[in-house]
Amino acid sequence: MNPNEILRIVDSLHREKNIDTEIVFQAIEAAYTSAARRQYGEEADIQVTIDRESGELGVVLEGEPLDSVEMIGRIGAQMAKQVIIQKIREAERDSLADEYNELLDHVVSGTVYRVDGPMVTVQLPSVEAILPRSEQIPGESHHSNERIRAMVCDVRSQGTRIKVVLSRSRPKFVQRLFEQEIPEIADGVITVNAISREPAHRSKVAVSSSDQRIDCVGACVGVRGNRIKNIVDELSGERIDIVRWDDDPEILIPNALQPAEVEQVLLCRMIGRAIVLVSEDQLSLAIGRRGQNVRLASKLCGWDIEIMTEDELGESIERAVMGFMQINGMNEELAQALVEFGYLSYDDLSVIEPDDLMEIGELTAEQVDHIVEQAEKFAEEAEVAAKEERDRRKAEAALAKAQAAAAEAAGITAPDSDTDADAPTEESQTETESAETTSDDASAAEAEADAEAESETPEVEETESETEATDEVADEASGEEAEASQTVQEETAENTTEEVIAEEETSEEAAEPEA
Repeated sequence: MNPNEILRIVDSLHREKNIDTEIVFQAIEAAYTSAARRQYGEEADIQVTIDRESGELGVVLEGEPLDSVEMIGRIGAQMAKQVIIQKIREAERDSLADEYNELLDHVVSGTVYRVDGPMVTVQLPSVEAILPRSEQIPGESHHSNERIRAMVCDVRSQGTRIKVVLSRSRPKFVQRLFEQEIPEIADGVITVNAISREPAHRSKVAVSSSDQRIDCVGACVGVRGNRIKNIVDELSGERIDIVRWDDDPEILIPNALQPAEVEQVLLCRMIGRAIVLVSEDQLSLAIGRRGQNVRLASKLCGWDIEIMTEDELGESIERAVMGFMQINGMNEELAQALVEFGYLSYDDLSVIEPDDLMEIGELTAEQVDHIVEQAEKFAEEAEVAAKEERDRRKAEAALAKAQAAAAEAAGITAPDSDTDADAPTEESQTETESAETTSDDASAAEAEADAEAESETPEVEETESETEATDEVADEASGEEAEASQTVQEETAENTTEEVIAEEETSEEAAEPEA
């Protein structure tokens, strides 16, 4: 390999593969050194250097210069070529690894190359990346040739290749989208202070502004919500709550629990707990669906938030004081002091720092150890009792479900057995033939009136006025039926001996409702 060829190879690899020229020179030197040792033995003292300006190859063996062609021979040249290729591939891998390590926690764009079950392969510039199921937004699906944005979360070296792992489910991805979509955040005027997220469901983002003239929340939302809409669309419709950040937890926590209205925040700084008092009508809103709102607010603020009404807090304090009084060595004054610091259960007391308990109650180390030991014992007993209660409720629920299924099955067969009971008796059929005929005619009139009312009623929803009209028609028909029955009975009583004439008169009376 002549000097000009060496320089040309070095320059070409530098431009095409983005590999530093010094790395290429070192790879060629290592290849020639390996070939020379194959020729002269592994223990030979060989030094190979390449002039960075002229490309001249210099070889020194045991202090004596050698000709490069004489040094390696034909077999050595082939081996040197293989070593150069391997070194170049390793250098290319390292270069790509350095490039994507700089992109860690940054958003990149690519094209979906292949979808293998839960695994999505994304084609990025110069490398293929993977988007595992665990890093995807739950519920979304991808297809080939789809443009996609994701965040680089990991870069690994595998042989002569690198493996880039992407993510769309991490809170940092939401922050990067805010930086791309909102210029004030990219410029540093608005800062994203904290993010809590449950992918595909809801995210809470706390922001603040270094310029008091700028509304940080309004700037993130945009005119008619156009800025936040782009982010929501990228996250497949995920709900995003933007709240104002404040260093004071008593202000930040109510902001994080929006849209619920908070009455008071009680901070228990010793155990990192915040007791939030709300009215009864705001309780479910503050907790959120399946506890989602309070859970995200806790992550956002870094506090263990408990939502209570004022009555529930009073009951918890009373129950805690009574429980602590059962511990040997605990007096009422100490129990009240512990409650004031936010310790409301045996679990809280079992993890208290001994120094804190000594400071609160002015106790000795032995007394503190004794109290903590008893608290741990009571906490374990309470946990066992709670588990038994949960098991009992599950068993009751299963039993109730089985009874409901049995009752439903019995209800299906019950109408068949009651069919005979619903049949009319012989006495009711033999009272008077004329009265029965009149009743049937009145029922027919009632049915016709109902049919007319139903024909005028829309199929989707029956209005109140139409229902009243139907009831009036039914009442009129019932009145006519009663009058007809009374008339028939009177005429039958007066004309018991003239059955033919009574039948004719009954027929005339039956015809009157129809007219």
